Amino acid sequence: MLKLWLRRTHLILTLVSGLFLICLSITGAILVYAKDIQRLVQPQLWTVENPNNNNVIAYPILLSTITLHTQQPVTLLMPEQNPDYAWQAQLANKQYVSVDPYTGTIIHQYDYYRTIYGFTMALHRWLLYEDGDGKRPLRNWVSVCALIFIINMLVGVYIWLKPKNRLKRLVIKPKAKLRILLYQLHTVIGMYLFIPLILIAFTGMAFNWKTQTQAVLEFVTQNTVEPRPKAPSIEVPDTIYHDNLAIALHKALLIYPDAELFRIYMPKKASEPLALRVKNSGESHAYSWVWANQYTGTVLQSYDASRANLTTQAWNFKYKFHIGDFAGPLVQIIWLFIALTPVLFTVSGGYFWYKRHYR
Repeated sequence: MLKLWLRRTHLILTLVSGLFLICLSITGAILVYAKDIQRLVQPQLWTVENPNNNNVIAYPILLSTITLHTQQPVTLLMPEQNPDYAWQAQLANKQYVSVDPYTGTIIHQYDYYRTIYGFTMALHRWLLYEDGDGKRPLRNWVSVCALIFIINMLVGVYIWLKPKNRLKRLVIKPKAKLRILLYQLHTVIGMYLFIPLILIAFTGMAFNWKTQTQAVLEFVTQNTVEPRPKAPSIEVPDTIYHDNLAIALHKALLIYPDAELFRIYMPKKASEPLALRVKNSGESHAYSWVWANQYTGTVLQSYDASRANLTTQAWNFKYKFHIGDFAGPLVQIIWLFIALTPVLFTVSGGYFWYKRHYR
């Protein structure tokens, strides 16, 4: 009786969330290579020639050049480690520009969510819907679907564990009939990949339900995630010397001289400091910060995330793990395959339900 109830629950959960899971699965697979696809399809917008042997324009000059050409202050500058990639910058009007860091030429001005990567990410994370207040309520439904998928995976594992000879059933016979072959693929792939699939779904939920997923991680590890220090506030002097921005940038970069510069956040308010986000050695992603006073040129505060405890390191690892960008091209290919497996589970589960009820 329990087995029958679990099978019905397994199918019902699949039918409730199936279409959304297919959408999340396909968009998630595309996102693994979305930026590469973007550069391949439109190389003139996202790549540059490197004539000066990696000698990019000084950051203050580049920022001023972008502002001069767009007539908009820059709020965010995104350098690239690859010398053949154009840099991206966000403007005060929420538009973005693709810029040549060697010449300061504006290559392309665009709406972020109208690019291949931006559109796919918006579809993947909040199903493109945004209400009149700029909120994205379907983010919660996406997280609910991910949670349903985790529950369904656990139910599927339990169903597999109950009968005897479970290990002998972990085999795929290519010459079997379609229904048997689909069942074997459904079972075998699900059992071999259930741990990474659950973790990928969980890390996806963490981008939306941060408090809840962080609490789960802290419970499992019996430790706490260290909060990042808040950016310090600064006093606005009566006389402002714009040349001190260059000094502030220079001194901030010297705090972690071996780090990779990931983002430069320009102050949006007069009382906000200049902020640099960098990736130190030992970090999976850029979570270290340096804050500097753009009026005086002094460094105010820094945070080295590479020295955080293991629970914090695990929490910070969620982004790289979710997209499969942590161990080279081979893992990305594996992640592409894993991202598409929910399509197989949903289609095959729907097929089993159809055959069972409409023979």
